[in-house]
Amino acid sequence: MNKNLLALSISLILAAQSGRAAADPATSADAAADPASTTLSTVEVNAKLDRSRNQLSPNVGASQYVIDSAAIERLPLGDATPLNQILLQAPGVVQDSYGQLHVRGDHADLQYRINGVIIPESISGFGQSLDSDIIERVQLLTGALPAQYGYRTAGVVDITTESGAHRHHDHPGEGDESDFGGKISLLAGSNGTFNPQLSLHGSSDRWSWFFTGEYLQNDLGIENPTPAYNAIHDHTNQAKGFGYLSYLLDEDTRVSFMFGVANNRFQIPNKPGQEPSYQLDGVDGFDSAKLNERQREITRFGVLSLQGHFGDSDYQISLGERYTSVDYNPDPIGDLIFNGVAGTIARTNRADTLQADFSTPIAGGTHTLRYGAYVSSEHPSSDNTSLVFPADQDGNQTSSTPITIVDNAPHINAKTYGLYLQDEWNLSDKLTMNYGVRADKVDAYVSEGQISPRIGFVYQFSGTTTLHAGYARYFTPPPTELISPTDIALFQGTTNQLPTDVNAETLSERSHYFDAGIAQKIGDNWTLGLDAYYRKVSNLLDEGQFGAALIFSPFNYAQGRIRGVEFSATYTNGNLSAYFNLASNRAMGKQVVTGQYNFSQDELDYIATHWVHLDHDQRLTGSGGISYDWNDVQLGANFLYGSGLRNDFANTAHLPQYWQINLSAARDFDLPTLGKTNVRLAIVNATDKVYELRDGSGIGVGAPQYGPRAGAYLALSKSF
Repeated sequence: MNKNLLALSISLILAAQSGRAAADPATSADAAADPASTTLSTVEVNAKLDRSRNQLSPNVGASQYVIDSAAIERLPLGDATPLNQILLQAPGVVQDSYGQLHVRGDHADLQYRINGVIIPESISGFGQSLDSDIIERVQLLTGALPAQYGYRTAGVVDITTESGAHRHHDHPGEGDESDFGGKISLLAGSNGTFNPQLSLHGSSDRWSWFFTGEYLQNDLGIENPTPAYNAIHDHTNQAKGFGYLSYLLDEDTRVSFMFGVANNRFQIPNKPGQEPSYQLDGVDGFDSAKLNERQREITRFGVLSLQGHFGDSDYQISLGERYTSVDYNPDPIGDLIFNGVAGTIARTNRADTLQADFSTPIAGGTHTLRYGAYVSSEHPSSDNTSLVFPADQDGNQTSSTPITIVDNAPHINAKTYGLYLQDEWNLSDKLTMNYGVRADKVDAYVSEGQISPRIGFVYQFSGTTTLHAGYARYFTPPPTELISPTDIALFQGTTNQLPTDVNAETLSERSHYFDAGIAQKIGDNWTLGLDAYYRKVSNLLDEGQFGAALIFSPFNYAQGRIRGVEFSATYTNGNLSAYFNLASNRAMGKQVVTGQYNFSQDELDYIATHWVHLDHDQRLTGSGGISYDWNDVQLGANFLYGSGLRNDFANTAHLPQYWQINLSAARDFDLPTLGKTNVRLAIVNATDKVYELRDGSGIGVGAPQYGPRAGAYLALSKSF
């Protein structure tokens, strides 16, 4: 752990504790006089501190979509639904291969927060490192975000976890009462799926805890590169765990520690029938269906937080660390024969973070000041060893004996600093304004910074109509964990010679974001929403897969312009609930100015003079679902729709439209020995629609990927 961050964290914690004691000296005196006052109601005090933590995060002017644990349970796979599939139920979220998500025309660029704490992303996509069973509530914030939010700004995935202290006692005043419970579940079905899960939660006196773990194995770990029902060489083993432990120091203060770990192994699926492109000594041929490429992805994190209330202020101070790694192991013979390169790739990144957030009401509660800081220190590492063939200047193989090239990136210490100050001003009973500014500086492969003003309004036009609007200046550094500087000269004269010899450093994106929307309640059952946004961008960041490993590399377009409209509708009436979302988006870029070595010269020339669609640009995206409780049976259905991601030369075309329909039925049964058990049957892609997410063409796109074929799953879960 970085010693400077640790010292700064300790000083802030001591200052917060000192401020709390000074603000309320009677508290400690009363406690000393009355030992009984040290007995706290775990449930009540934790609930109060949860409300205090919520005061730290405004959403004025932003667009927000909330999915709670009850809504997750209504999805066909329930809480076995992967986090990315949960977020696809929100408007404007586009699915892509490898579990990626695109929100409002951005490539990834999502910030994950757990209980208000920023968790730095992992190399392989942080969302797939989390077990959905930890979620009590997840909120997706998009649009013109308040000054508190920086760096990853396409969307903020704000997860509130179970804590162990939310169960209701029969006698709420008895804080020393112990409480313990949990749930065990099993999902099994198509593609060899076997997915057991266990969660435990409880509280005793001042302690509260929540732990969850799951194991997953199946034969469709990565999207199938063919339309066949069964993928070839696509087995995955995944283990994930999460823990949350908290202790009440007093009625206004708690200390907590949360941690997570994911260890995921993947076979890279094969496409049979490919013709060899290169000759290797001693090898006459190779069946592409027998390739044996593999990838292992590890993420683990831990966060220690002090959170509470002193005087009129709320605060949370957190010290964290995240480690992530990806190891790609090629098929040494097959990769050389088909690709002309067999690269063993090892990437790691360790991030040490300090985050402090404060909230103070002033002027009789008319204003709420929020202010804070964020510091991170990252240590990326990239070690690559490649087997390649010698080649002439045109890339033609000149020898069938491979040579070894080592291309290891120098280790750096990438630092990020951020400060923000904002004021939520209740101008009237109906109108609220949140205005502020944040200052950010990044010192990594390049050194950059920006002052970013923000302003947002919410107007309660009537009891049923709410308007919001906002403007945000954004500063988005490139993801350090994805950058791997390449020595272009090393590969000259080989079959891995890069298309061009230009290699400018990746730059931070800068943009102006405008957002406005309306939410309208109709009667007691309907809620409708309409949002529109526009973003003007300099140094637009995008990412592409430019090698065999499932790792993306960032690059910049000189200019970008993104616009879109989102419509959402929800309906509830007794046992019936439904939702529907439809979004239209257009994301364009012009002139590649960094990472040019990944592109052919004809692509670079075309993009330099034409506005091109980004590879993840999808004109129309839809999602929806319906759930009905019928005689204690919960029936459900949901769907995804897309008009097709971009493909072909410079993304000048798009793939055909697609849809996927999922069905489910769930009911509680009183089973022998087990007792009350929930039984769920789910059908994924019930119509067995064959559709393609990617066809292998376009800017920075790897192999083809198809959506899942029809699959049936049975889930059993029992709470205790």
